[in-house]
Amino acid sequence: MRIAMISEHASPLAVLGGADAGGQNVHVASLSLALAERGHTVDVYTRRDHHATPERMRLGPGVEVIQVPAGPPRPVAKDDLLPYMGEFGDWLTVFWADRTPDVVHAHFWMSGVASAHARRRMPLPSAQTFHALGSVKRRHQGRQDPSPDERVDIETALALRSDAVIATATDEVRELLALGAPPEVMHVVPCGVDAFPPVPPSDSRWRSGRGRILSLGRLVERKGVDTVIAALADVPEADLVVAGGPPTGFDADPEVLRLRAVAAEAGLADRVSFIGPISRTEVPGLLRSADVVACTPWYEPFGIVPLEAMACGRPVVASAVGGLLDTVIDGVTGMHVPPRDPARLAVVLRELLADPGRRDALGAAGHARVLAEYTWPTVAEATEGVYRRIVSPVTSGRVG
Repeated sequence: MRIAMISEHASPLAVLGGADAGGQNVHVASLSLALAERGHTVDVYTRRDHHATPERMRLGPGVEVIQVPAGPPRPVAKDDLLPYMGEFGDWLTVFWADRTPDVVHAHFWMSGVASAHARRRMPLPSAQTFHALGSVKRRHQGRQDPSPDERVDIETALALRSDAVIATATDEVRELLALGAPPEVMHVVPCGVDAFPPVPPSDSRWRSGRGRILSLGRLVERKGVDTVIAALADVPEADLVVAGGPPTGFDADPEVLRLRAVAAEAGLADRVSFIGPISRTEVPGLLRSADVVACTPWYEPFGIVPLEAMACGRPVVASAVGGLLDTVIDGVTGMHVPPRDPARLAVVLRELLADPGRRDALGAAGHARVLAEYTWPTVAEATEGVYRRIVSPVTSGRVG
């Protein structure tokens, strides 16, 4: 099949760590490459955000990233992109006249808008992955939610009109069914993760002599890094490493400034290190250096970092929310804690840091779980199965 992946704000070529560059970027890139390894041709369509960016760039064998000229050729916050999705869809319609896909897979709700706009004039089988739902975001963020007012209504319409909705977690299916989405189009296919070997390198530059807690990911308030900082006050003889943040302007970033202030006010500035964004190649070494990886968001549609930690054989302490309820098995591959509860988090961290054997057992079980259920080849096979359900036998046999 020729597969069209639409990822309007999350380019698979982006540097990770900024407010709008995280798990979706990794998901789109890795899924596309894994599908190509299964013999498919994948085009990833993302919005051009710089005038000098080439229209087409090769991501890997069988995968091309195509920059769509929709809106100004500069970075725009994802919550401000909706007015440009019609232009995005119009461009797809013209481009697809000579490069028609067999199936369209939209990632995030605004990609769904662009896809639906294009498919009004060119009906094509469509799959939708939301990655996050506006109804959940609004519930947790209230007036601080910067999403457009119409987001929830649009997501409901997309769920009703897509041939398949590929949710990444069972919690997301429950949310969509509550919005009125038809159960017959629902499929659960989790995000995947690279199968990092769990053995730490002997020369890891991240290792220190103290207990080490790691928080890795985008630095946005809902990720709950301040909960980990607050818990650290009751976890003596441990350090916290915070990795992530924007690739430019790190020291002036509002969330970085806020978190540094939280650490200073708690008297923990000397025990909390903000190391900024790191490259994908550095992720395994950083994860292996940790005694415990803490992932404590208020809510989380899926969450790649816990899986990456499990792949590296590290124990995870995770909020009992969203996709983390699926991936982290409480007491087996990690521990669940309530969100925004630093007291309970501190208790669990102290217990794990005091028990190396328990940490090793949790890490080993997590690694085995990743290999069994969350590698990208497994995820790609399941995603392909959904595509084949919605693509006719005639079109699915087309090559090129």
